Amino acid sequence: MNRFELAKYLLNEKKFFKLVCGAGNEDAEEVRRLVFVYALAGAKCFDVSANVDVVKHAVLGIEEAIQYAEKLGREIKTRPFINVSIGMRGDPHVRKATITEKCTKCGACVKECPTDAITGDLSVIEAKCIGCGNCESACNYDAISFYHKDKDLKSLLEECRACGAEQFELHAAVSDSSSILEEWTMVNEVIDDNYVSMCLDRLHLGDSQLRRRIRDAQEIAGGRFIVQADGVPMSGGNDDYNTTLQAIAIADIVMKSKLPVKVLLSGGTNSLTARFADMCGVAYNGVSIGTFARNLVKELINQDDFMRDGEKIKQAVEIADKLITDNIGERIW
Repeated sequence: MNRFELAKYLLNEKKFFKLVCGAGNEDAEEVRRLVFVYALAGAKCFDVSANVDVVKHAVLGIEEAIQYAEKLGREIKTRPFINVSIGMRGDPHVRKATITEKCTKCGACVKECPTDAITGDLSVIEAKCIGCGNCESACNYDAISFYHKDKDLKSLLEECRACGAEQFELHAAVSDSSSILEEWTMVNEVIDDNYVSMCLDRLHLGDSQLRRRIRDAQEIAGGRFIVQADGVPMSGGNDDYNTTLQAIAIADIVMKSKLPVKVLLSGGTNSLTARFADMCGVAYNGVSIGTFARNLVKELINQDDFMRDGEKIKQAVEIADKLITDNIGERIW
């Protein structure tokens, strides 16, 4: 089977586990290590920033995992997919934070940043910032603002594809449907032989508007359309049912619309997501996990000697393996 047919099979069998490295995460070395660990653990797709260097490092992580697998008694028979995420202006996944002159140096934002993107001297490391907004919520002085990095998207996506990306995802948590469909059309022109996905939440959309946007997008993508049902974007810090509740709820809305799309659970996803969806009788095709998955192995992979320490690699892979198994059961291929 070709790569599209392989992805379709994994989705139909609910074996599609996607690790979200962070749409705004441009720390290429961290992405390489995340991909290395989760590829060894059995992840089938990696969601990365629309950054050529990041895509290249994700490819490197996959290659290193394939070569290393025998040392752990594993075999990677299915080469994982690389998905590149892009976002509309205003979508939190692709914005970057900056600290303004209103800052009082209280340090509250430093403690709340999940990616250590804010330094001790209160400057933002752009490559590490994922635009989650935790810093803004922690600030009592209105000292955080955000900006969007403008890019020539079509040429950038074509370059990302040439470097190894096979799927694209448009983050569309904005109210303007017409501009979304324009970019969606372009995404479908660049990727015409594999799945394309749209990340949607209910921040700006009621249920009927959500279904209408999905119908319009499906008319363009046809049978290659994945809806990433984003319950509460970038909120998966805790491992409980309440945290993942909204991911299940939005997937239920999409599935009950009976539109011919695949659905990934996302936004607040954790080790309990698939179990909760099954308990509620909510249909889905896979699970996409970001914050929670990254945090599980963060301490290990950030150590300087990680890639040279077999015991640390084994420990990280076992942690990642349990998360994947909790969500998609026993691995295939």
